[in-house]
Amino acid sequence: MSTFHKIAVSDIVRLTDTACAVEFEVPPELRASYAFQPGQHLTLRRVAGSTEDRRTYSICSTPAELAERGRLRIGVKLIPAGVFSGWLTGALQVGEVVEVMTPAGHFGPAGVGAAGNGRRIGCLAAGSGITPVLSITASVLAAEPDSEVLLVYGNRSTGEVMFLEQLADLKNRYPQRLTVLHVLSGEPQLSDLLTGRIDAGKIATLLAGPAADVEDWYLCGPFGMVTAARDALVAGGVPEGRVHAELFYAGGVPVDEVAAGEEPLDADRSDVTVTLAGRTSTVSVPYTGASILDAVLAARPDAPYACKGGVCGTCRAKVVTGEVRMTRNYALEPDEIAAGLVLACQSHPVTDEVELEFR
Repeated sequence: MSTFHKIAVSDIVRLTDTACAVEFEVPPELRASYAFQPGQHLTLRRVAGSTEDRRTYSICSTPAELAERGRLRIGVKLIPAGVFSGWLTGALQVGEVVEVMTPAGHFGPAGVGAAGNGRRIGCLAAGSGITPVLSITASVLAAEPDSEVLLVYGNRSTGEVMFLEQLADLKNRYPQRLTVLHVLSGEPQLSDLLTGRIDAGKIATLLAGPAADVEDWYLCGPFGMVTAARDALVAGGVPEGRVHAELFYAGGVPVDEVAAGEEPLDADRSDVTVTLAGRTSTVSVPYTGASILDAVLAARPDAPYACKGGVCGTCRAKVVTGEVRMTRNYALEPDEIAAGLVLACQSHPVTDEVELEFR
């Protein structure tokens, strides 16, 4: 089960005018707890008085850096009026201690570094969506000598490209196995493919050329880009199960809506039993309104969560008995849903009794 530890900041590197990389120095006794797979993320917690804020940031370093030197880095981009991102990009100092949850998430290729791996991976990112993609790219290239990566990275201008130097270093280190295409919407380039937004037309061009033999795609960025790119890849012949996506933002948390034709049952409540960290608790949850996670947190403040928007997947749980419905889902793959996994922050009971196990 994920848990928080207080970890010191060892370095802060400015990437652009509005973004930085924050590095944590994980002590030897905690390195096993923070071992991660490329593509996973960290949840940070900040408590001020009675207010607790949590934000999720993807890991941009590699597992080897953690194992060898105890270094764990995240990429942070300032969000306008963002209190948390403003603190991390403007006020945080080297040496400060931050509450950091152990790694979570299921975005990224499986079995990185496994013997015999020789694959061609496609990565498509926009803005700060490069953060997990950088970890995936660097890890695959370092651990799999027979694998190749095609990285398509969209931004408005060169000045907004996060990790520009790191990507150039990777290209110099693996010139035959890494292809990087910078697509800029606000600066004209020599090629039409590299000018403008990443859209269906550009993806069709990629699939007919440099991406023709890509086996799996990993997409990360804002909602509109990710969903449009996924649709374009599938329309271009890529099997749906070969397109994997993660969002860094999906808009505000929606108000729960009753499915068409159903009568609201606000007066009725379901008994929801949850197993968390080896302990079982039962809470009463309304059929509409507050989510199962909100009800559970009132009794079990140790329940894992971060975004509460169906994006990060930190609150994933398995339905053991009963039935729930999810308002939305941007974190679970179809096979995970088929296996009974749900996001507690988006789940509402359907049956009189529900049993969940947090994962």
